[in-house]
Amino acid sequence: MVRLRHCAFFGIILLFSAAQPSLGDDAQPAGEYGILGGYGITHRGFGATVTQVQTVDAIARIGWFLSGEHAQGSLFQGRHELLVEIPLHLTVDPRTRIMTGLYLLGSWKFTGLSEQKLYPYAFAGGGPLYNDLGLATQGTRINYSYQGGVGLQYLFRKDLALIGEYRYHHVSNAGTAEPNEPLNSSKILVGLTRFF
Repeated sequence: MVRLRHCAFFGIILLFSAAQPSLGDDAQPAGEYGILGGYGITHRGFGATVTQVQTVDAIARIGWFLSGEHAQGSLFQGRHELLVEIPLHLTVDPRTRIMTGLYLLGSWKFTGLSEQKLYPYAFAGGGPLYNDLGLATQGTRINYSYQGGVGLQYLFRKDLALIGEYRYHHVSNAGTAEPNEPLNSSKILVGLTRFF
């Protein structure tokens, strides 16, 4: 087990240390890959959410830019991006369980503040989510999530950025089973991303 952790740690170090194109270069990057970690908590009383669920989150992300610069010189200058995420949400309250799945998110990355090395973005999307929380108020383990949020990337190297992100996160079974208590939550995430 220790060997596996060491291999994973050194694999991440190698992944983020290879030379890559950057947002700061004249040539625009084709995409990015990164990892996020953070905390989430449901909002009891928001919608039909009754149960408090707290999570520790780890999310692997890869993104591809779908366009060049749009609206150059305006407040909305930016690029379209498709993000694919594999989340692991470890619930720590009411009991230790997991949620995992696959998210597809559309994003708009604002590039007008590139001289300050700041890249705000907004995103929305969702996907299937396996949920083994053991809650009597959820009728199935196969659920769906939709989410949206905002984030900020700070480019501290030519191809490497720190990420800070807020997201609203909804989980329910989309009416496929009863009962169907939704879990409406907020997540605060931080991480690193590398451009390629």
